[in-house]
Amino acid sequence: MLFNSLEFLLFMAVFFAAWPMLRRSRNGRWGYLVVASFFFYGWWDWRFLFLIMFSGFIDYFAALGMARWQRRRKAFLVASIIGNIGSLAAFKYLDFAVHNANWLLRLFGISQQVPLAGLILPVGISFYTFQSMSYTIDVYRGRLEPTRNVLHFFAYLAMFPQLVAGPIIRAAHLLPQLKEVHRPTPEQRWDGLKLIVCGFFKKVVIADTIAPVVNQAFANSQVTPSCAYWWLVMVMFAYQIYCDSSGYSDIARGLGRWMGYDFPVNFDHPYIAGSIREFWSRWHISLSTWFRDYVYIPLGGSRRGAGRAHLFMWMTMLLSGLWHGAAWAFLVWAALHALYLSAERLTQWPKRLCRLPLGRHAAVLIVFALTLVAWVFFRVGSLRQLGANEQLARAGQILAAMFDFGNFRFDLVRQLLDSWPLELTGLMILRQLWFHFRLEQRSLLPAPAGAKLQRWLGPVVLAAGIAACVYLRGPGSAFIYFQF
Repeated sequence: MLFNSLEFLLFMAVFFAAWPMLRRSRNGRWGYLVVASFFFYGWWDWRFLFLIMFSGFIDYFAALGMARWQRRRKAFLVASIIGNIGSLAAFKYLDFAVHNANWLLRLFGISQQVPLAGLILPVGISFYTFQSMSYTIDVYRGRLEPTRNVLHFFAYLAMFPQLVAGPIIRAAHLLPQLKEVHRPTPEQRWDGLKLIVCGFFKKVVIADTIAPVVNQAFANSQVTPSCAYWWLVMVMFAYQIYCDSSGYSDIARGLGRWMGYDFPVNFDHPYIAGSIREFWSRWHISLSTWFRDYVYIPLGGSRRGAGRAHLFMWMTMLLSGLWHGAAWAFLVWAALHALYLSAERLTQWPKRLCRLPLGRHAAVLIVFALTLVAWVFFRVGSLRQLGANEQLARAGQILAAMFDFGNFRFDLVRQLLDSWPLELTGLMILRQLWFHFRLEQRSLLPAPAGAKLQRWLGPVVLAAGIAACVYLRGPGSAFIYFQF
């Protein structure tokens, strides 16, 4: 069930109509959340409910086993990790492994091929398996007491607003909130509405309007020979994936506010980052901190010297790339970011540049350009009709065109812009400058007048956003992170 669908709007209306009555008792609240979330998730394919139940029951009983049999805590943790990673590997990576095994067989002259499993990738499997695993890992570390109520656990694991595309919420953050009756205040309801409208605007007005232009550019069998064309396409894709992903998170956070719950910020204006490290502190925060806390730090982090810190960082980034998709292009995307991070650590170039006049602005532009180069591999990794070698070859051709500075071909750029609303271009530029110069933190008018203007403008801007979502929406499409 897509957020940007009529079915979801009807589902949401029914859910919130009954929520004030059913949230009063613990079991009633938890049971209602579980039933609603299972209905929401099962809308795609009810058979996948057995998969999320399988993952959840493994971790629910593993945590209880750790509490009861302290000496066998590690065995229960291993069972939890194997169960979750095993199901993720089977559905997401099995055919990728078979493809590569068959390639090796052909390389050695063996004609016999391993048949593909052809399993359908369940929506959101990468998100809820990571969320479920974080629960048992935190219980194992002694940072969290296991819940003994199965409804309490599944209300946390399967909560529908963030189930299929994040944010990945830690059990220590949400389980305590679920214990209490939370009646949303008027401020929470207003904040929730603003987040929901903002999220829908990002998705249906910006991301869905950009998507056909970007899709057409990447669908062409021949790479368009124009430097300016491809830089513009990659800028469009950068904002498409940002507005698509952060839009989902905003809607999820807004729905959580309406329930009375607080979900963490997941995207914090990543394109104003002045370093790649800062970019990753702003981009998909719940995922990047998950890999930091459950992969990078347990490996040793920076405690074992600079050399191993680089190695552990590379391992973490490559695993992150593999998490995003079973394709070599995603691994190259992750490797590029690891290379960027290693270069930053060795040279400290962002700090040195930022000491110069206008250095911060230059650093932001450099980081943005580096992310655009890496996004090329990310985007071609989604071209399922191409094989691994074809994806990498297509990425190489696009990069060659981007860095062919003697071939701008502005006529092709004009053709591209003809299919693109210039109003959205101006809006994106203004938004970027607004947060780049941190104007949201500055009061342009004296406090009383500024507060009064904000109270008057807030509803007007919100109404304009709703109207834009209705009348200016692009062709509907699934959220990009659903494929992960």
